[in-house]
Amino acid sequence: MEKRKKDPAAGTGRASGKDVRLGIGPCIALLFTCIFFSGIFKGSGNWTGILDFSTLCGSFGSIVTQPKIMTFAGAGGSGAKDGFLFACSLLPPVMLAIGIIQVSEHFGALEAARKLMTPLLKSCLGIPGAAGLTLIASLQNVDVGAVMTKELWEAGEITDRQKSIFAAFQLSGGAVIVNFFGSGAALFALTCSDGNLAVTMPMIIPFTIIVAFKIFGTNLMRLYLHFMEHGS
Repeated sequence: MEKRKKDPAAGTGRASGKDVRLGIGPCIALLFTCIFFSGIFKGSGNWTGILDFSTLCGSFGSIVTQPKIMTFAGAGGSGAKDGFLFACSLLPPVMLAIGIIQVSEHFGALEAARKLMTPLLKSCLGIPGAAGLTLIASLQNVDVGAVMTKELWEAGEITDRQKSIFAAFQLSGGAVIVNFFGSGAALFALTCSDGNLAVTMPMIIPFTIIVAFKIFGTNLMRLYLHFMEHGS
């Protein structure tokens, strides 16, 4: 039998989201956290880079062994040993993200998200507003989103059903901001033999389509769970 999750507000002196008066401080904390995980300042090249999650995560140094340039994980690894080194590479972003969320929660960002984002997320995705910060973080890093979702579930912020729905959103087009504007951006820089751009469509159009289908796929999961729970 599954152990019931403890109410996160119980025994902590912290009131539930319905009882907390929303002030300017929690709203500022929520805004800062959303900007930090949104990727708005990614690759800015100036001091505003400190407001971007992936910029602060940085990158590992390179080991130059002619003619190859490798990271600390090396090349040609396999099995459990290679998997262990890959897992080590995931620790810094996860630790940074969890630390930022804990600081944001201390200043009331989670309560602000619960109040302000619940109407939107409930109607569009069927998940509570408390998952809003995790949703934004998952747009940059799937691993961080997974860890934060697990913490939400263990804290009793989301149910098993909502966890499945949220996972469907995250794994469909995972880390869309980093993958699309990072790897996918190269497609929009390609030129034809005459020097004109090969793709003339603005980047925002395919990006919007990807996000729209993430929401569409999530609602398919909601529909599937509904039929599983209540029958056809």
